[in-house]
Amino acid sequence: METSEEGSAPRARESATRSMFSMAASDPHQELIDYSDLEAQDIEEIDALMEALSRLRAAEKALSEASLRYMELSETDMRALHFAIVSENTGSEATPGAIARTLGISSASTTKLLDRLENAGHIERLRHPTDRRALVVRVDPSTRATAMRTIGAQQARRVDAARRLGSAERRIVIGFLEDMASDLSLEGVDWGDARGSRGA
Repeated sequence: METSEEGSAPRARESATRSMFSMAASDPHQELIDYSDLEAQDIEEIDALMEALSRLRAAEKALSEASLRYMELSETDMRALHFAIVSENTGSEATPGAIARTLGISSASTTKLLDRLENAGHIERLRHPTDRRALVVRVDPSTRATAMRTIGAQQARRVDAARRLGSAERRIVIGFLEDMASDLSLEGVDWGDARGSRGA
């Protein structure tokens, strides 16, 4: 049977975690968010939503780190493999140039990345089927199977959560996530000016 001391530590951690995403705890003087017009229930629900988003991010990070350790790859390596797999699935060609653009890295970095993946047996570079001057990247079948069995299978569970929602609920979630992504956009942000104004 759990004693009061044994049960108090997990409850304390849970309470501390919740307070991290509480508007009242994070922004007590409403310097960032004006929530004076919100009812107590609204504040409680928004705090719970922010905590749920944090748990999702933590779960995604843990899954990503576990898969990277298992496959002994970097995050950039995994993104390149994912792009190559999707390219094969959709009948398009994963050229080094396309990989560089997708990952936002230079041609030189892409070459090093592909060298590393090829030396490890994860990919092979073949001549483009229609452009003999170009190369295409093919994922080794065993690497593809491992990726699908591990991180792919786990990521697919997202669909289960989406399937449990009704059509109207999905549209609400889509709108919420798109709004949040837009609000978090770095477009037009100049933190350099913000630092300068503080030091003025």
